[in-house]
Amino acid sequence: MALYQINKGINKPIEFKGLKAQYIGYLAAGLVLLLISFAVMYILGVPVMACILIIISPGSGLFYQVFRLNHKYGEHGLMKKAAKGYLPNHLKFSTRKLFLRLKH
Repeated sequence: MALYQINKGINKPIEFKGLKAQYIGYLAAGLVLLLISFAVMYILGVPVMACILIIISPGSGLFYQVFRLNHKYGEHGLMKKAAKGYLPNHLKFSTRKLFLRLKH
């Protein structure tokens, strides 16, 4: 009688080579943009070696930045950082009625 564990990864974030959640999408979108820019440069007649050398620096910067953000903010941290910008700096009340009703 064999026991099989099915769906061991339920409720775990998607992870690929250490990248979690939305960072996989950011990296994929950046790589697609680099591929399109390489194709455009090639069609315009830029030599292939020049295209490769031009694409290498933004490509390595993309990898460095995405992995740095993944390490710094984690799975949900970047969304939390963006949401923090929508919080007000202070609240202004014109009356004290709200606080007076809280007393029992």
